Amino acid sequence: MLPVAQGLGTPAPIAPPERLVVTGLYRHVRNPIYLAVTSLIVGQALFFGDVGLLEYGLVLWAFFHLVVLAYEEPVLRDQFGTEYRDFCAHVRRWIPRLKPWRGGPS
Repeated sequence: MLPVAQGLGTPAPIAPPERLVVTGLYRHVRNPIYLAVTSLIVGQALFFGDVGLLEYGLVLWAFFHLVVLAYEEPVLRDQFGTEYRDFCAHVRRWIPRLKPWRGGPS
């Protein structure tokens, strides 16, 4: 089942999920989409030896980090409370777990 169907919403603020989704890649890392985008940009920068692209990737990651700290995590803590705190205690923000977390509601 897709995370959108599991959470009864979307990652977009205009249609937020009603349930916390901790399946798929979210069992390894809390921000898989931001991590994937940043990794692709940094990987391309390293492959092509492009310092400007590397700088862009690092600035983008810093922006994502600020959005996560200032907006997303406080909103999720307010919305999902203890369930989200437990998720945060077991799944890191940026560094993926090797073994998927088996806890959570899903």
